[in-house]
Amino acid sequence: MKENNAYILGTDTQELHRLGVQHQIWASEAQQGWSLAKFTEGHTLLDLGCGPGFCSQELGYIVGAKGKVIGVDLSEAFISHLQHVADTHKLPLDGMVSDFNNMILGANSLDGMYCRWALAWLDNPKEILQKVYTALKPGGRMVIHEYYDWTTHQTQPFKPKLDKAIKAAMQSFTDSRGEINIGKELPALLKDLGMKVTHIRPMLKMATPEDLTWQWPKTFYHSYFPRLVAAGYLSQEEVTLALQELTQLENTPGATLCCPLMVEVIAQKV
Repeated sequence: MKENNAYILGTDTQELHRLGVQHQIWASEAQQGWSLAKFTEGHTLLDLGCGPGFCSQELGYIVGAKGKVIGVDLSEAFISHLQHVADTHKLPLDGMVSDFNNMILGANSLDGMYCRWALAWLDNPKEILQKVYTALKPGGRMVIHEYYDWTTHQTQPFKPKLDKAIKAAMQSFTDSRGEINIGKELPALLKDLGMKVTHIRPMLKMATPEDLTWQWPKTFYHSYFPRLVAAGYLSQEEVTLALQELTQLENTPGATLCCPLMVEVIAQKV
């Protein structure tokens, strides 16, 4: 069943599985960021753009029974899944179905915030970060993981049909209301809010066909390329040819795939 106002990649079972694979690949990076930000027992944390709650679940174990994790997402299906996880595992997770403009956060109520791939889709990221800043307690920290440069996304050997589809995806992001490479702007945005940027870390993943990391772009291609047909960026034949080249690449000894460059920015309210 499709939701109105669904996430750009959908909220169906296929996307739930893709997000699960994606989280497995990026979980260690998230955990490192949470450690640097000193998220711990008893904290109240915001998972901004929580999706189905893969990070919220882990954060729930970190904060424990004395803490709370607030997961905010526009998708009712994702928040329903998060609530099911909370009930099943007896975790302190509170799901909120809301866009970021309308989410209600108490002033000085949060010890921290985590956000991954959510700000890139907004036309007003500074205003949303301001809302979170107001909700942070003094000393509270934001941990943000976003794209820094999507154009690093490429393969070796070069596959022209696959490359065309990757560029079409990039163009669709460029034409959207947000800024796909919002990671470049985060340090300045956070400093403008009066925060102290404590860590900046580039995160680049290079995949080979036998690695789990390969499944991150692969599942994205299979989910998103077909959507570009309806949007007018690709023809069905171009999608078919791109995915055929992906299969060729997977069967090429020594093939590599450079994923889009990500960045981690951690900032503290002073």
